[in-house]
Amino acid sequence: MRVGFRVMLLLQLAAATVAGKAAQAQQAPPVVAQPRAELALDYSYLRSNAPPGRCGCFNLNGGSATFAWRFKESLALVGDASATHSGAITPTGYDLTLSTFTAGLRYRTRIGQSALHPYGQILAGLAHSSGSLVQGTSPALSNASAAFAGKVGGGVDLNASRRFALRLIEADYLVTTFDNGTNNHQNNLRLSAGVVIHF
Repeated sequence: MRVGFRVMLLLQLAAATVAGKAAQAQQAPPVVAQPRAELALDYSYLRSNAPPGRCGCFNLNGGSATFAWRFKESLALVGDASATHSGAITPTGYDLTLSTFTAGLRYRTRIGQSALHPYGQILAGLAHSSGSLVQGTSPALSNASAAFAGKVGGGVDLNASRRFALRLIEADYLVTTFDNGTNNHQNNLRLSAGVVIHF
């Protein structure tokens, strides 16, 4: 009888141990894969300068779409396309549409357990200009259709959920090299804000 009792006791202890481990395994939070790709749709404001020899700075408004693919924990490849327009740059009513198509690298970090994700980036590519400012004042402009464009800047995203984030602000210095008869160099400030979709 004693042997049978001991065997039953050992079986009960073994069953309780297995059940406890199974319960712990069920309670452990599942490992959730972090999204690797994202698409940002932003409103963009651009502060640009007119032809050389005067300040003549003006504002352009438009939008941008940015795709990022995270290949390491903090690094992502980025592609950005933006288009901004101003309808009355001078008293004579010249207009300008400026588009850029750039790609580059982004470094993203986290502030502790905060939902804020700051990042910095550097991109390069092409710029395209059209409108009466280009056609009217510089009809012989040779590179209006394709000039160099470079962006250096960064921003802050606020995660709202696993799938969505708010781009609170992105600020970029944008340089373009359209012909202007003097230094063929334009300095621009781009500010953007919008929504980010994670995939």
